[in-house]
Amino acid sequence: MLIFLKLGGSLITDKTTPRALRTETLARLMDEIASARATRDVRLVLGHGSGSFGHVEGKRYGTRDGVRTDEDWRGFAEVQATAALLNRHVIDAARAAGLPVLNCPPSASAMCEDGRLVELAVEPIASALAHELVPVVQGDVAIDRIRGGTIVSTEDVFGYLAPRLEPGRILLAGRDPGVLTRWPDGELVPEIVDGMAVNAGAAQSTDVTGGMIAKIHETLNLLRQVPGATALIFSGEVPGRVAAALRGEPVPGTTLRQRT
Repeated sequence: MLIFLKLGGSLITDKTTPRALRTETLARLMDEIASARATRDVRLVLGHGSGSFGHVEGKRYGTRDGVRTDEDWRGFAEVQATAALLNRHVIDAARAAGLPVLNCPPSASAMCEDGRLVELAVEPIASALAHELVPVVQGDVAIDRIRGGTIVSTEDVFGYLAPRLEPGRILLAGRDPGVLTRWPDGELVPEIVDGMAVNAGAAQSTDVTGGMIAKIHETLNLLRQVPGATALIFSGEVPGRVAAALRGEPVPGTTLRQRT
């Protein structure tokens, strides 16, 4: 089975402090991924958020809303560089854990139209999977035919790839135990079926890609394109849960699925 796994920016960085990497957590997560791949035939596309790297710079320059002036374009380049800095940490940690990763930054090929991702190079990712590599994607900047430039989330990238690669499961690992009715002390929403009303608490700290509500809607839209696929939003803070989820074992969290 092909699995899409996102390591959320809140999980691998401290979103309250600019450019603060959670080094030990990132190393543990990569070890869990490597362990799961060693014990089960897992084909994996690995994605990660931008956390206190790209989100902080993206908010500073307003990049998601458009890139038009010379100052905006310099900011666009700065956001890309900062997102790439975190990506380098992720790639290095993956390689240290023995994962055969292939970096596939969206900004190298993505094209958007008014904030919607409409083009992305899929063949390199498909080829990497065919040769048992782990392609890595991320939240990143993208050229936009209407806005000049914008930002695409990892969920945007997963949404573009899903109907073309057809994953069976989408795993979204963050710090929270799943979707909460109120952040940070609300009740866990165990399941979200497409079409039901969503009452999710606001996500912690800065997120220029829209926070939890946007991620829920992006993921449900993704599931509409891949009949039979399910998604799980869960906590990667608890040691062993990312590995368990990759192995298909029951993991507490919020399951998203299509109505049957």
